[in-house]
Amino acid sequence: MLEDSKKARNVLSHAEVDTHIHAAACMNQKHLLRFIKHTYQTEPDRTVAEKRGRKITLRQVFDSLHMDPYDLTVDSLDVHAGRQTFHRFDKFNSKYNPVGASELRDLYLKTENYLGGEYFARMVKASRTQVPSAVALATGFQVGRLCCVQAEVARELEESKYQYSEPRLSIYGRSPEEWPSLARWFIQHKVYSPNMRWIIQVPRIYDIFRSKKLLPSFGKMLENIFLPLFEATINPQDHRELHLFLKYVTGFDSVDDESKHSDHMFSDKSPSPDIWTSEQNPPYSYYLYYMYANIMVLNNLRRERGLSTFLFRPHCGEAGSITHLVSAFLTADNISHGLLLKKSPVLQYLYYLAQIPIAMSPLSNNSLFLEYSKNPLREFLHKGLHVSLSTDDPMQFHYTKEALMEEYAIAAQVWKLSTCDLCEIARNSVLQSGLSHQEKQKFLGQNYYKEGPEGNDIRKTNVAQIRMAFRYETLCNELSFLSDAMKSEEITALTT
Repeated sequence: MLEDSKKARNVLSHAEVDTHIHAAACMNQKHLLRFIKHTYQTEPDRTVAEKRGRKITLRQVFDSLHMDPYDLTVDSLDVHAGRQTFHRFDKFNSKYNPVGASELRDLYLKTENYLGGEYFARMVKASRTQVPSAVALATGFQVGRLCCVQAEVARELEESKYQYSEPRLSIYGRSPEEWPSLARWFIQHKVYSPNMRWIIQVPRIYDIFRSKKLLPSFGKMLENIFLPLFEATINPQDHRELHLFLKYVTGFDSVDDESKHSDHMFSDKSPSPDIWTSEQNPPYSYYLYYMYANIMVLNNLRRERGLSTFLFRPHCGEAGSITHLVSAFLTADNISHGLLLKKSPVLQYLYYLAQIPIAMSPLSNNSLFLEYSKNPLREFLHKGLHVSLSTDDPMQFHYTKEALMEEYAIAAQVWKLSTCDLCEIARNSVLQSGLSHQEKQKFLGQNYYKEGPEGNDIRKTNVAQIRMAFRYETLCNELSFLSDAMKSEEITALTT
């Protein structure tokens, strides 16, 4: 495995982006284990929680769990997905709890807790990151000064130089205060890294909040998610921390177990969000439409004010109904997974024609829904779909500290991918990422946005011009074929 990763690194001497990764599992198992032992060794008597008015120290947390952190191993941590998680999304979710203890998940992998998410921030951020002037202005931190903390995930990305990541952070919609809290966590703990772009994931769990009487309607959930963003866009001076945080957010994601069945079929007769007051969870298409509609209006407002805009990049096609892919085709900028396209040649063709980016995670799918050998990534790549490789959850699915290289190395070995294949996937990852126009020019060339060979700088991408010419000519031929067919239909209709 180590040799394969080295080979992949030598081939991919240019930039690649992990286009789908969840922040709560962005570290590997050994990294998490090391951090837990480090905190227990250095600050066992620190107050880390409060329960029923009683302050609880780190030592007391582990005592209540009847465990000694010094005895913990990677195996006993039990955060790696395996056979038991295949087609069992509930068991997969439980793997986010180290040693099965939700207390440790709350303490180490959450942004909201007694410590204000400090431990999670320390695991994610870099060790010596140049604090940007905007962050320094908001926090009073001296411009140009280096913040020195323990070496963690972001530092490893920065040291690799050409590797970028787009971690997902959660906003649930329970309260409008979630946004200020998340922005405060990002700024106070200086979780900035030039090699990271952030995406907000919204879990589709309205039914849970409604059953607990936390929300009166689905409309209130949408309001809690989007109203703070509109307010920060209109009055940035009154919401400085959120306004600053949004500069580093590039998109939204919609996440949950797609295999959950819904009895409701979304149509023009469906109740509006304010009227959706039942405890039944809205269907997938309902979530996507209303998220898309709010993001579109928000983007228009931000564009008028010269602010950054957001992409919509939902999880889609991992399991469940094929109609999910139809909904995403109409609303999404990118999707994650897209496995079910394999079962629908028509939809697969539409995604090809529109060149909708697909972030695929074969190792993740191998533990949850589809064996690695049956994954359609190789087939999609050779057909010309816009695919990239991503890790999803390194803590659960990977063994090395370079999880993305592990994905590339295994894909190259299993599917006999060529150097040109790997470099095309890496180029796709940069194109479909939230990196800025200037950064994409740096990694792909000045004309990266142009189609065909004209948009490919082989010195930067290492993708052969003949490959780019083939992709462009094939797509043009397909579009021309459809255009000619439509013209023939119109002529036939006029003459009959």
